[in-house]
Amino acid sequence: MSDQYTFEIPVRYRDLDTYGHVNNAVYATYIEDARVNYLEDVVEPDRSAYGFVVANLQLSFERPVTLGERVVVTLETTSIGRTSVAQEYELHADGELVATGETTIVTVDPDEGRPVAVPDEVRTAVAAFEGREFE
Repeated sequence: MSDQYTFEIPVRYRDLDTYGHVNNAVYATYIEDARVNYLEDVVEPDRSAYGFVVANLQLSFERPVTLGERVVVTLETTSIGRTSVAQEYELHADGELVATGETTIVTVDPDEGRPVAVPDEVRTAVAAFEGREFE
């Protein structure tokens, strides 16, 4: 996976479950934080013209993460379709892979909530950042 875009997150006490490790649902928040920052840093979306919603989310877990660790999320855009963007994630703590994930986000009209074509400026910005072209 590309290590071009990374986002670091400290594990907070509120992230823990009764077993003392990060609750599985919190991993979705970790990748959401990385995705939102990626979009703001790379695309600078025009929220008045379009928005993004998650259409699909998948997570796989390798080992528990505990308080005191820092999670580093690596994100890569793998494809851009007509109305959607697919991204893959790796989450590491203390240099070890702890989880992987995938999302598909869809561009939507903010007023109607319906899918719209991925804007050309999004395609161009992501392609430039990722160093590749998308069909």
